[in-house]
Amino acid sequence: MSSIPTTQRAWRNVARGLPKDALQLVTDLPVPTELKPGYVLVKVEAAALNPIGYKLMKLLPNSVAGRPLTAEQDLAGVIVNGNGTKWSDGDAVMCFNPKGALAEYIAVPAAQCGRRPANITPVEAAGVPVCALTAHKALFEAAHLQEGQSLLINGGSTSVGAFAIQLAKAKGVKVTAIASGKNEEFCRKFGADEFIDYKEVDVPRYLSKNPPAILYNVILDAVGSTDPALYNHSCDYLAPGGVFVSVGPQPQGLADVPKFTRLLVDIATPKWLGGVRGKWTVISLKPDGKTEGMLEEISTLITEEKVKPVVDSVFTFEDTLKAYDRSMTGRATGKVVIKVVDAERIID
Repeated sequence: MSSIPTTQRAWRNVARGLPKDALQLVTDLPVPTELKPGYVLVKVEAAALNPIGYKLMKLLPNSVAGRPLTAEQDLAGVIVNGNGTKWSDGDAVMCFNPKGALAEYIAVPAAQCGRRPANITPVEAAGVPVCALTAHKALFEAAHLQEGQSLLINGGSTSVGAFAIQLAKAKGVKVTAIASGKNEEFCRKFGADEFIDYKEVDVPRYLSKNPPAILYNVILDAVGSTDPALYNHSCDYLAPGGVFVSVGPQPQGLADVPKFTRLLVDIATPKWLGGVRGKWTVISLKPDGKTEGMLEEISTLITEEKVKPVVDSVFTFEDTLKAYDRSMTGRATGKVVIKVVDAERIID
């Protein structure tokens, strides 16, 4: 490998606010040289944005967020210091690192890295870890989805939703996706068997009047909706013992507060007091002892072409703020990715 510099460029979250106000491009951040046991040093080739990133920038005060800190969590690159772990210098990896991704070099726990399949580029790989791990954890750890069962995904065109469709189909599950009509082809391309256009019908009312012949075993809210309606009416279309799993309600403003409050009340109301029959659970993605195994399983599925990463758009490192603008539109279908190394180094 080439020699490792002592300083690097990085996008640092230095304040609370929108990305244009909260982020600063620094050019003299020290490159980690003394690695803790179990850590590796990765030369970052590409990093991806997650909506939770800019939302936390706006919401969390400095004391809670631990600023300044390097932004984002998803990255793909090459190991330049294996540090005695299972990884060797030159290994191509994709990593989930809540302590930062938008830099030229990142120290990452070895157990939060997965091999990058040879059939995808660093740009594609950068957008895999967070969303694929979230979908995997929601479907198979929280909801225990099994072959032959039926799944409803609210937000089939989101990054989490697209991975959930593919992971479920690889497991032999029937999938119904909810999204706007313009994204029907997108959802079906990744394997959705049935599609519901939420702009054409009131989905909870529609499903209550037209429940599927075989009730859904799992409902995944990949949007983070604060509207309780899909959950409240789920007795009509969620199978007994079924699970309603959410990526976490994400209020967009004051107008969402009443709905969010109602959702919390409805979730807490026991069945014997008229509460909803199905179990409601929320996914919190944190590195744990299962992360490495899940990344390896996802990597294998990508290698076997049963799962394909979804890239919405690609930006240069210098244009990171423009990338956040794209992400904040809420119209991205797939991941918004940042090329960290020079453009000629990555084929996408």
